[in-house]
Amino acid sequence: MKVLVTGSAGFIGSALSLALLKKSYEVIGIDNHNDYYDPKLKEARLSRHLNHPNYTHIRMDIEDRKLVESLFKDHQFEGVVNLAAQAGVRYSIENPLAYVNTNIVGFSHILEGCRHNHVGHLVYASSSSVYGSNTSMPFSIHDNVDHPISLYAASKKANELMAHTYSSLYKLPTTGLRFFTVYGPWSRPDMALFKFTKAILSGAKIQVFNYGKHRRDFTYIDDIVEGIVRVLEKPAVSNSLWDGNRPDSGSSKAPWRVYNIGNNSPVELLDYISAIEEALNLKAKKELLPLQPGDVPDTYANVDDLVKEFNYKPSTNVKKGVKNFVDWYKEYYKA
Repeated sequence: MKVLVTGSAGFIGSALSLALLKKSYEVIGIDNHNDYYDPKLKEARLSRHLNHPNYTHIRMDIEDRKLVESLFKDHQFEGVVNLAAQAGVRYSIENPLAYVNTNIVGFSHILEGCRHNHVGHLVYASSSSVYGSNTSMPFSIHDNVDHPISLYAASKKANELMAHTYSSLYKLPTTGLRFFTVYGPWSRPDMALFKFTKAILSGAKIQVFNYGKHRRDFTYIDDIVEGIVRVLEKPAVSNSLWDGNRPDSGSSKAPWRVYNIGNNSPVELLDYISAIEEALNLKAKKELLPLQPGDVPDTYANVDDLVKEFNYKPSTNVKKGVKNFVDWYKEYYKA
């Protein structure tokens, strides 16, 4: 199976590329290698699979419509996993147009490529951020998600709506995956685990928002990748029981689906920090601060549909996952 992975030098994209190559897929990876964070980290991730005989890397941007058209025409993919996106809730408050250009315009180019080249299944990254102002826990794919509180979240909700339109009009099977706080080795420097580890090792204070009372459904990178692979191999189908009088937000008469991929076990931020301290054998100096704009107090994934339809549930606990990250960080940065 020939698969396109967009964002293939990214945290999740690189890990997914490795997993697909191990399963003997042919992988075409694209990435624009932008400088949102240190490009050297992207190059280092990429070096793990760049020379694999079944991997081809192309440096390009999904915002370039003509290049995307040529890419799809030249390669005739059987499956596509779209992970290319402008990431980060907080940055979306500072630079909202970056999210419109990549997450919405760029995604429309991917949809068009799939439509015109008969792609068998499009899997794309959504986010737990789409739950926005929802407070009913755990978050379910059957809940209404019409109240995002950041443009990042709004762009991911827009992706789900755009995908539904293409599934409905053109019978393109699409599956959106709502990731819950992904962490682990090779993660992004703007993520809490990375920033906390760096600060604790240097003796600097860490900024702890919402006074550490956040709860997050931290999900380990290997568990996320396993979920993506399983979903990719089972294209979305229509729900024959879907009823327009009682519309279900998690499925459709079209071949369209969304799923949560989370650990189904929220952890308070202060406990997460304790796991980092234990892995480092160092104590953190904390600066306790109020909740930031765009952040939600808690996330908690209901993964019943993932378990039912794919017989899969993420299971890596935070202590093990954090230790794996810390071991990688100390080796990579010679800390």
